[in-house]
Formats: sequence, C-alpha cells, structure tokens
Amino acid sequence: MELEDIVSKYPPRQIMLIPIAIIAIALISLGVTYLGTGSPVHLGIEFTGGTLVTVPATESEDAVAAEFAGYPLSDIRNVGSRYMLQFGPMSDADYAQLAKQINSKYDNAEIRYMGPIYSQELQAQAIKYLPISFLLMAIVVFLVFREPIVSLLVVISALADILTAAASMNLTGVQLSLGTVAALLMLIGYSVDTDILLSMRVLKRKGTVEEKIIGAMGTGFMMTGTTIAAVFSLIVVSNFLYLIIPSFTRMDVIADMSTVLIFGLAADIFNTWITNAQGLRWYMNRPKKAVRGQRR
Repeated sequence: MELEDIVSKYPPRQIMLIPIAIIAIALISLGVTYLGTGSPVHLGIEFTGGTLVTVPATESEDAVAAEFAGYPLSDIRNVGSRYMLQFGPMSDADYAQLAKQINSKYDNAEIRYMGPIYSQELQAQAIKYLPISFLLMAIVVFLVFREPIVSLLVVISALADILTAAASMNLTGVQLSLGTVAALLMLIGYSVDTDILLSMRVLKRKGTVEEKIIGAMGTGFMMTGTTIAAVFSLIVVSNFLYLIIPSFTRMDVIADMSTVLIFGLAADIFNTWITNAQGLRWYMNRPKKAVRGQRR
C-alpha cells in the first residue's frame, strides 16, 4: 500500500479507529497496573523508598536471593560484574542488620538508602509537573495557531504518546524513576515538535490537505528516524557494552530512559501521522470551512 493511499484513500473517521483502539489498550494496561499496585506504572525506589545495594557478583543470583530472603528484597539485577539489589521499606533495626551483613560478607559494597519522606515528595512533584507541562504546551500551541481544534489535536497526540510509553513500561518491566520521568517529559517536547511541523505545513502552505500532509511526512520521518537511531545506539551501549568490556557495568538509568524513549518515538510516528494528520484532514476538509491558504 502506497503512502498516498494511507493518507487519502480511506475516510478519516475510519482510520481514526486504529489509534483509538491503541489508546484504549494502553489505558487498560495502566488501569490493571493501578488496581494491582495503586499506581498506573511500577514505581522505582525513588518513589517508594527503600534501600539499593550493589555487591560483587561472586555467586549466583539464586544464592544471593537466598542470602537476603529475610529482608524485603524486591528486585535483583546482574549489571556485569556486580549485582544490584533493591529492598523495600524496612525498620531502622532491619536496615542496620542488613548493612552489617552486607559489609561483613562483601568488599566494596555500595548501600544507598531512600527515605519515605523524600520519596513522597518526589511523587508529589511528578504528579504536579506532568499536568503543568501539558497545560503550558496547550497554551503555547493555541497561541501559535489560534485554532482550538488544531491545538486539541496536538495535545491529544502528545497525551497518546505518553500513555503508550507508560504502558510500554509495564510491558518491559521498566519502573518509574527520576530518569524515566525525564524521558516522558522529553517525549512531550518531541511530540510537540513533530505535531507543530505537521500543523504548520497544513495550515500555512498552499495545496490540498493530502498533498501537504505527504510533504510534511518526508521531513517528519527524517527527524524521527535520526532520533530513533540515536536512541537505539543508547540502548545497545547501556545494555550490552559491559558484555564486551567487563570493567563496565550495565547503565540502568540510561537503559530505562532509552527504552521509554524508543517506545514513545514509535508511538509518535503513529499519533502524528495518523491521529493528528487524519484529524487535520477531517477538520480542514469540512464543508463550508474557509481556511486562508487552502485551495479548493
């Protein structure tokens, strides 16, 4: 099927059923996780509180898990020559006993404690700033285009990108951390870039709506393609470099961020060039809709 067929052959309302279905699946995934954990995504140690321990990988993961079975061990990862262990909240006495046991058994162990008060503050900030970023984005887009429907389509597309990326976190086991929050905020900015590119081409240039959408696609695909290539390089380096160079460890923060970004960028291709593009196509081709620069 040619690109022109995808853009212009089928009615916009028919094509829009596809993104609606994907958004519904993402919402179901987030809803199921919320019912099970109290949060739409699995929270990392920065938001739940707990203890993060890194020890030399001198024995198997099962042996390490059995060693600390008496503590709230929630996750264990092999990061090259070391294991990263994540423990849930525990009493001061248990924490002191855990630290003593680790220091007596391992050399060069690293222990980091995250208190519940700090974790609750981070949750409050994340809940506060994500909606604010969407609100500011909507205001800026409206000031640029002065078209409520166009602004709404940009916001919906960005929201769909975030929902898809968040649902992918549940699928891949990536937890919400300070790094993944930053990745989600980056996706909002990137989504606005591609949606504004599309909206500017459709509203400001001459020609039919379908011709202008197809013209914008060439630039948009090149933008997204180069970004995906860069993020894919980060995925390879952060996940597999330690297998080649033993002195390196797995870069968990970068690996999690790049995973969120790659899913979000893939969603942005879909939401910009189907959700937003077909919404603009429907809006601009409505009967008796006179738009400056639009050739009938």
